[in-house]
Amino acid sequence: MSSINHELHLPKAGRTGLFFNGIWQQTAEGQELSVINPCFRSEIIKIGASQATDVDRAIASAKAAFPSWRRLAARTRGAMLIELGNRISANCEEIARVLAAETGNALRTQSRPETQSAAEVLRYYGGVIAEQKGETLPLGPGLFSYTTREPLGVVGAIIPWNSPLVLAAVKIGMALGTGNTLVLKPAEDAPLAVLKVAELAADIFPAGVFNIVTGTGLDAGAPLSNHEDIAKVSFTGSLEVGQLVAHAVADRIGRATLELGGKSPCIVFADAATPQHIDNTVNGVIAAMRFARQGQSCTAGSRLYVHKTVWNDVMPRIVAKLGAMKIGDALDEQTDIGAIINAERYSEVRNFIKDAFNQGAEVLLGEIPLPVNEAKSFAPSPVVLTGIDNSWRVCREEIFGPVLVAIPFETEDEVIRMANDTVYGLAAYVFTQDVTTAFRVTEQIDAGWLQVNRAGGQIPGMSYGGAKRSGIGAEYSIESALESYTTRKSVTINV
Repeated sequence: MSSINHELHLPKAGRTGLFFNGIWQQTAEGQELSVINPCFRSEIIKIGASQATDVDRAIASAKAAFPSWRRLAARTRGAMLIELGNRISANCEEIARVLAAETGNALRTQSRPETQSAAEVLRYYGGVIAEQKGETLPLGPGLFSYTTREPLGVVGAIIPWNSPLVLAAVKIGMALGTGNTLVLKPAEDAPLAVLKVAELAADIFPAGVFNIVTGTGLDAGAPLSNHEDIAKVSFTGSLEVGQLVAHAVADRIGRATLELGGKSPCIVFADAATPQHIDNTVNGVIAAMRFARQGQSCTAGSRLYVHKTVWNDVMPRIVAKLGAMKIGDALDEQTDIGAIINAERYSEVRNFIKDAFNQGAEVLLGEIPLPVNEAKSFAPSPVVLTGIDNSWRVCREEIFGPVLVAIPFETEDEVIRMANDTVYGLAAYVFTQDVTTAFRVTEQIDAGWLQVNRAGGQIPGMSYGGAKRSGIGAEYSIESALESYTTRKSVTINV
């Protein structure tokens, strides 16, 4: 333990948790929230917790800044995003360490790569945002008709704790790049790395363009979603909270992008388990399940379907590889898997595992975690279950923990039916060496983001969004930014 470096460079001015009008502000009511390290269940720091009054002030700042910001050339806004991305890269290690401590996501496998990805996202939007072009319409002689892309106004963005840094970068890049101003609320469980980035951004953007509020969903998130001056809400989080956001926006005929939950299928066909390909497939299954993030991902491939002819080749390798992964302190360079974010989530994950055990699931790996009052860390070991079908709770509900359910299949029609037997439709993973099978299966799976023989995260430029109850709208690409963060204005001139 003594060889592990636990020193953190925490936010300084950003400890107020409130930034608007270009400066860090004190919250009106002086309330605070504690940020906890889930690996040790210890407090890292207390920061300011914004209330509705603070949200109002931040929105007013963004509204005042919008008229001049929208008129800046897109390439000028893009240059600022690139500068922020470069500053994140220059401070990558200290940001990543704070991210690991607050989220429980291991430094080597998750937090350091996420910090690097956040910088890349900002540089991507900074580079392509000048491509927001309009159209000319040939309506007839004497008429010149054209369209432009216009920003919406003030965007309210709410992000979760599982990938806070890269999701903050996506919201910042899309909203500011397209000429909107932004009020960003990070999750109360993991705001510190985002506040570090906000400190780096403080002198880049004009006053009021980028604003931040920290606080709970009830005290800060709800007032942000419900505010009359918020033209659009960009929300990433659970289905249940997403429904509340959708209602709030609909009541004022606002706009929303909702990236919600998932129960994603991961399908392994027999030809993906040949000696030449099986290692890539096994590694892909583990990566798709996001075990390095404790399964805390809406894209987690938590329902694994393996062709019965290769079941005995694939499953023992998955179990062996997972069993060799090190669980522990997120700041330890040797750690593969860290801790679940908080006591509430840990208890929910434990309940899912306990229910499946009690129902008679066959356990290939893992055990029921200790109760919260006995656990020194929120770090359950990976669990792999089989002997169940799609009707079980662990197959139907999003667990958001390191729990993989494995089911054998025989025919393509059967596995497609099982894959689509869910209210969610965010991600899907297919492993096959037959390109015809890949095209045929991906065409039939109801999901918005699919990968074949790959299970990595989103790459800037991809269109990323869900089908069914997994959300509305898409993000990550320039096309998605234009569709979701601008409106089309049509002008016709009689010449």
